[in-house]
Amino acid sequence: MKIRPLAAGAGLVALLTLSACGGSGGSTSGERAPQPANANQQPVRPSQSPAQQEQEDAEQDTTTAQISTFALDVDTASYGYARRTLQEGRWPAPAEIRPEEWVNAFRQDYAQPPDDGFAVHVDGAKLPSRDEAVLRVGLQTRASDAAGRRPANLTFVVDVSGSMAETGRLDLVKSALLKLLDQLAPGDQVSIVSFSDEAKVLASMTPLTARDELREAVDELTVNGGTNLEAGLVTGYQEASKAFRPAATNRVILLSDGLANQGSTEWQAILDRAKEYAGRQVTLLTVGVGRDYGDELMEQLADNGDGMAVYVSSQEEADKIFATQLPANIELRARDAKAQVVFNPSVVESYRLIGYDNRALATEDFRDDSRDGGEIGPGHSVTALYSLHLKPGAKGQLAQATVRWQDPDTRNASEASKALQADELAPSVWDKAPVRLQVDVAVAAFAVYLRDRKAFGMDLPELMEQATRLAAASEDPMVSELVTLINKARSVG
Repeated sequence: MKIRPLAAGAGLVALLTLSACGGSGGSTSGERAPQPANANQQPVRPSQSPAQQEQEDAEQDTTTAQISTFALDVDTASYGYARRTLQEGRWPAPAEIRPEEWVNAFRQDYAQPPDDGFAVHVDGAKLPSRDEAVLRVGLQTRASDAAGRRPANLTFVVDVSGSMAETGRLDLVKSALLKLLDQLAPGDQVSIVSFSDEAKVLASMTPLTARDELREAVDELTVNGGTNLEAGLVTGYQEASKAFRPAATNRVILLSDGLANQGSTEWQAILDRAKEYAGRQVTLLTVGVGRDYGDELMEQLADNGDGMAVYVSSQEEADKIFATQLPANIELRARDAKAQVVFNPSVVESYRLIGYDNRALATEDFRDDSRDGGEIGPGHSVTALYSLHLKPGAKGQLAQATVRWQDPDTRNASEASKALQADELAPSVWDKAPVRLQVDVAVAAFAVYLRDRKAFGMDLPELMEQATRLAAASEDPMVSELVTLINKARSVG
């Protein structure tokens, strides 16, 4: 892997790109406007760029769209919420299925880079249909332990509206917060804001040496009133800004079911707030809870707030995120990270990116560092899958993937690239490909089936057969869970 700082005006570099099935790569960009919780409220939708307006669902012909570009994304909320929906015997809403979040929820085995950049992994395999293949682009950052990270200023914005009274909402949030306080380091500081009809500061920025005061603030969280999400988020950002530390990681963590029904319920105003403070280096993590969940708003808040969206429905999941993942992943490895994949038209006839519909970028945005990308933390992996139609008997370089990112502190840009030759494709995805690639294909196929009733030509019984085999081969509890979810889908579909 070659990593180097890039000067302005550097030539176009081939890069890896992943986006949603049905979405396009190349010079397109897409963005969904969240729907309001109150059906009587009409959202103010973000205006579409020309690239967004041109986005199509068809495969990209490499004679006209040789390059696929997208912003990186480490969200997993779509998988978490769909998992709960299926477990309750309901078919997830198609609009809530984002295949890239399903794949990124599963463990990968990519090698880590030796530095604070990215390791780029590219592989693929032939599909059963003649001249069809799947390409995988994997990006990996170096992990760090909580003891070695920089201090953090964390502002928790907690929804205490009436809808949070349901078991598995506020009770889950309070338990997770108390466990997190025990995991944070002495140099960290925490602020706690609650919101219902109005927002209230329960604890201004407080050092972790005063944990008892923070625990008392958590105990004050009680359910009451409506959901003025805008008031809570604005108050949280204001608290974070007042205590901003340049040498620390400054983050707002929103814990809510995302069902805003008071204050500004025109989502664009709320999204603009998140984007404004992200520009001031205060990032956002959204943590969703509840059977009824405002998925689109919470996901778009995370995207506009330079953060990520997760969803929890059990104490086990909450403990995993708050007691294990968050303390080690508070800081950033990369800002505005983007990927670009350049396909060789003499080898690849057409391609389709699986997922990343609302993260697609125009080709020229790749090296435009004013264009928003994704924020990636330590030890994160990002995976993109492409469905390819190959030219018969074609040989040579199939594609080159590149990732570009900015240093979180200096904003200096760097890139890393890797290419794949046509003869490096495994001859059969289900027989010869690495197990983790097979798992990724099965997960993506299931997500696409739930959304579009299409899954690389497979139906649910075939997916069940492959997932069952992979669960035994990988000994991964999440793959075993995938088998259960496919079985659930068969019973409710």
